[in-house]
Order: sequence, then C-alpha cells, then structure tokens
Amino acid sequence: MRLATIKTPAGPRAAVLHEDYFIDLHGTDPALPTSVRELLQMGRGAFHAVYDAIRRRKAIEFSAAEVSLLPPIPDPPKIVCIGLNYRDHAAESGAPIPKEPVLFSKYATALIGHGEAIVLPPVSQEVDYEAELVIIVGKGGRNIPKETAASHAAAYTCGHDVSARDWQLKKDGKQWMVGKTFDTFAPTGPVAVTADELPDPHNLPVRLRLNGQTMQDGNTNQMIFGVGDLLAYLSQVFTLEPGDLIFTGTPPGVGFARKPPVFLKPGDVAEVEIEGIGVLRNPVVQG
Repeated sequence: MRLATIKTPAGPRAAVLHEDYFIDLHGTDPALPTSVRELLQMGRGAFHAVYDAIRRRKAIEFSAAEVSLLPPIPDPPKIVCIGLNYRDHAAESGAPIPKEPVLFSKYATALIGHGEAIVLPPVSQEVDYEAELVIIVGKGGRNIPKETAASHAAAYTCGHDVSARDWQLKKDGKQWMVGKTFDTFAPTGPVAVTADELPDPHNLPVRLRLNGQTMQDGNTNQMIFGVGDLLAYLSQVFTLEPGDLIFTGTPPGVGFARKPPVFLKPGDVAEVEIEGIGVLRNPVVQG
C-alpha cells in the first residue's frame, strides 16, 4: 500500500495511491482516521479496513497529477537520524567506521513534502544534500529484541537530510543537530510504502540527482546497521512510537566531500530516488 498525506478542502487527509489518483480515506469512510500516523497505530487491521472501505463505498478521489502532497507523516512524535551509516560515506567524510549508531535529531519544523521548496538560510553558505531511506515506525515499544525489531517498521519513504555543513562541522563542538534541522531541511515523500511491499529494505538502490546529474548512487545493502539493528538500539534509549521517523544514513557522493565542493544554490532541483518507493523532488530557493 502506498500511503500519503494530501491537501484537501477539508484539510490534510490520509490517502492511498491507486493508479493515477489518491483516495481520501476519511472522506471515503469517516470511520477511518484523517492521519497516516493514526492509521498506522491501528496495526495490520487498518489495511483491511482501508481495502474494505474502498470496495464498499464510492471513493473520494483526487488526481495524483494535481494534488499537493504534505510529508507522509507530517506529525511524527520523533525524527531520529543516523550518521555515517554507509562505509563509503564514513570514509569520504574522514571518519572511522562506527561501532555503534551515530545519532542526531531533527525537529518537525524541518519537515516538508514532495514539491515544496528547500529554503537556504541566510546564515549558511554550505548547504549540502544527502539521500536517505526513512523508516516509519508502526508498532512502538521499549527494549525491543534485535530478532524482532524489524517487524516494528510499518513503512518506508524517501528522505533528504539537508545539512548546513558550516554549522554542523565548523561551530564549537561540531553542532550536528543544529546544522541538520533548519526549517525545510527534512523533505520526505512522496509516499510511504508499507513494509509488506518492500520485503527486503536492505537491497534498495538509493540515488540523488541535482539538476538531473547523478551525485549519489548507492544501495541500502551498504548500510552498517540495518533496520532491525537500528530499531533495537534506539529502543534501549527511548520508547519508539507509531509515526516516528528514522533517517538511516546516506551513501557516498555528498557535496562537501567533492573536490571542489558542491553546495545547494537557488534554482537547483534535488531529487531523491529509492527503488520501490519513488522520487522525492524539491526545488531550492534562497531564504
């Protein structure tokens, strides 16, 4: 199932993509929630309820070509990010291979959807790109065993970990979180693909194109810590909740490691593509 949050005259609505249109789930059946996060909280039974509603009722539809998309989960309880989770990216960054996940966070104010603009802040001149697979937690929990942790992932989406490198790497103490969470620095989308449609999230090509030129071309099979590893590790620290977003790291090819460096500039268009999910496209403007 391919889920999204769409803009409608009635406000943001959870929707499912079917062929070339989105079905407003709550509009089709008021018993279904308006939020994708709340839908995931219903567990596997939610998918049966969605299919039943579509089959039994006249669907409220919006053209996929015309609808405006919000982030699939516009209201996550947490946004957690993993740094240096691809060996080649750690090497290009001059960092040792991590023995445990490297963690930082973003705030929900950084979230934008497919088609929305990444805004370059006036206080940064070194804004970089990073294509990432994002885990969407469905079943929460604390101290989850590694053997079962992957089953807590309900869906996956494309993510763009936009990074102000001058703030991240050149401030006192290296301000990772601050450099990563300027407004608009967490594009996600266009849709969330449920885990049953991506049985192996550890073998997905991940690419980033900048103005049509491929800058990153990797595969999730290069991740140091996989989905189960990450969810189990994080659940030792805090309770995972339905709708939590976990950015899983980026493959090599980022801008600050290039010679000469490549940073985002006004007029650019960045595209994150993950096989089986789709293409997340965002223009870049100056703030």
